[in-house]
Amino acid sequence: MLRGKGGSRITCVCWPDRVIGPSAGAGSSAVLGSETVLWRWIYHYGVTDFDKATDVAKELRAVLKEKFVLERPPISAAQVSVDGTRKWLIGYGPNVEAECVYIPDVGKAGALCVSSQVGCTLTCSFCHTGTQKLVRNLSAAEIVNQIMVARDALNEWPTAEKPLNLGDRLLTNIVFMGMGEPLYNLDNVVEALETIGDGDGISISKRRITVSTAGVAPKIPELGKRTGAMLAISLHATNDDLRDQLVPINKKYDLKELFDAIRQYPDLSNSRRVTFEYVMLKGVNDTLAEARDLVRLMKHVPAKINLIPFNPWPGTQYECSDWETIEAFAEVLNRAGYASPIRTPRGRDILAACGQLRSESVKEKASEALKRRLAEKEAAAEG
Repeated sequence: MLRGKGGSRITCVCWPDRVIGPSAGAGSSAVLGSETVLWRWIYHYGVTDFDKATDVAKELRAVLKEKFVLERPPISAAQVSVDGTRKWLIGYGPNVEAECVYIPDVGKAGALCVSSQVGCTLTCSFCHTGTQKLVRNLSAAEIVNQIMVARDALNEWPTAEKPLNLGDRLLTNIVFMGMGEPLYNLDNVVEALETIGDGDGISISKRRITVSTAGVAPKIPELGKRTGAMLAISLHATNDDLRDQLVPINKKYDLKELFDAIRQYPDLSNSRRVTFEYVMLKGVNDTLAEARDLVRLMKHVPAKINLIPFNPWPGTQYECSDWETIEAFAEVLNRAGYASPIRTPRGRDILAACGQLRSESVKEKASEALKRRLAEKEAAAEG
């Protein structure tokens, strides 16, 4: 995050303009002339000190240091699971926090599960995040900052001696499967993806970025056209009656409308398959008949199916299916030709597993926000 010395925060993810900040004042033309170089130092190399941008003129670095501060958002809590999973609770303002999770040994090396909103509107009955009301959307900068926090913690920033393509990276994949529904914050997600996928920025291939939706059908083709990211669908049921209960957005966009939208996703092929996520709930959606229904539902869709053992959280009404039941369910899918890996639960002991994320943030009332801003203004005047 680039912050003006007066306290205002500057969003540095304006691509392709790459505007470093409004009203830069003296030296602003030099700033704009060096924007690509600065962009690369901030987002590709992760510097938090302008003096480390050694190929930027010394005079310009002095101007930048006078007017701006490079900083990360505050980390309210950091936890490490016994299995190596890491979770960070990141602060984005008064009573606004979101979680992101690093999962080792996923893909080539490891994946970061990022949040797109604080809270959620969807109230999926098996999901802990669904018990937290929506506070607000995260900005593009706030989404990107989650990756920057993770790279800091993992010591993962590239250097001249250790470029990103060296082959021994800890963090190689990004999954939008954290708090919130990405397609209800699509513009900010798209802007964040431009920074994440940019070779001068975070520089993670869009084929290694997956955006998961609970089924905002009208936005699915648009996501593909604007980003080229891989698509995942939080499915969890094979008929509308059950999905209405588990994933209530199904009442608005039923399975037919959802699959019509999926088939319009650009460039689907056996090498660019849709990932369907299916949480295994004991006695709810785990029969062999439902496995066969799932095969029929996938017809003419290049797909793989991730079977997710349910991860319990305080107050839930659900239990995880027995392991033998999950394996039998997977066997039906495998025989039909669909890759159906059973996801290994990760980070359960720190509530970092799939469906367990939640912060204590609540939406600030307008009257409370006004009081806070007035108090901040008075404090600034006194200072």
